[in-house]
Amino acid sequence: MQQPFNEIFGQNNAKEILNRIIKSTKIPHAFIFSGPEGIGKEYCALGLAKALNERYIKKEESEHTNKLIAAYTEPYIKYIFPLPRGKNETESSGPLEKLSADELQLIQDEITKKIKNPYHKILLARAFNIKISSIRDIKKFLSLDFSDVPYRFIIISDAHLMNEEAQNALLKALEEPPEGVIFILITPYPSLLRSTIVSRCWSINFQPLNNFDIKEILIKYYGIEDNTAEKIAPFSGGSVTYALRLIEHEFESLLEKTVFILRYSFGRKYYSAMNEFSAYLSDGDSETIILLINMIIVWLNDIQKFRLGINNYFFKGYVETLEKFNKRFPEIELNSIVAKLEFLSANIQNNINLNLLVLNLVFELSALTSIMKQ
Repeated sequence: MQQPFNEIFGQNNAKEILNRIIKSTKIPHAFIFSGPEGIGKEYCALGLAKALNERYIKKEESEHTNKLIAAYTEPYIKYIFPLPRGKNETESSGPLEKLSADELQLIQDEITKKIKNPYHKILLARAFNIKISSIRDIKKFLSLDFSDVPYRFIIISDAHLMNEEAQNALLKALEEPPEGVIFILITPYPSLLRSTIVSRCWSINFQPLNNFDIKEILIKYYGIEDNTAEKIAPFSGGSVTYALRLIEHEFESLLEKTVFILRYSFGRKYYSAMNEFSAYLSDGDSETIILLINMIIVWLNDIQKFRLGINNYFFKGYVETLEKFNKRFPEIELNSIVAKLEFLSANIQNNINLNLLVLNLVFELSALTSIMKQ
């Protein structure tokens, strides 16, 4: 048997657990793979599907079977993910039934990207939840006789986006699954799943990737230039998805803006600091504002590293700025401001007024140096 997880970056603990399960005689019928977005959870799900089926098929057939699994092909894989609602869609409509030809083509294009790149995140306009019809469709999948397939997998991506009705429907399927059927629920937010679902699943937690793995994935799967990938990786939080957001939002520009916002805020130049946010505020671009807040937090963490003599700064091109700040304000306590910024970032999701939030951010930063000057 080939090693099923050799090509998957990182996740040594999760892969070790899965390897032990593969070698055992008792295979759980349901899993929850939890952890941040863009770290290889679905890739590992495919690896598990390949390894378990490989145990029961002829060696000469394994390559063909693995290709079918990698392509999310039924009956090996039933792949469920958030879909947009179709025009005139009703409770009795199938998950794809009322979607337009353009929407169906876009879904197919996204699946094709996912097949080519296991780290690709499927994103569809107006796809806010997992439809109840997608979960009901599982019953049809389970009713079909595929006795020649050792293991069939139902992979539910973004499982936390099932509403109460969808989760209830899934619970019924989980209670008495047929032999050889394995559910894998994939989510960054397992706490949003019903406790009755969680209790029926074997939970495996996946960790953020290290900087080297992020860099290699960006180069291998996204064609990002080596130097750019190396600069971005430390800011990614161990998530390929987050790294790609930084690239989409012009990473170098975000770096510069972060430094300007800090400089103006610390100097109590409120208008100039707010002006750095003006384009995002006028567009209601909360995502970029979140990225900037997170980068400010990273800069503050670099200050802590400077004080401790740890030289692996994320803001490598701004070491002189870090040094000057520490010389002027050596006693500033940073933990509380980081906590406040994290709170502000989290509250953007709650439809808080962006102008008010950014103004609050600038005042919090300026208060740091104001206290020291008194």
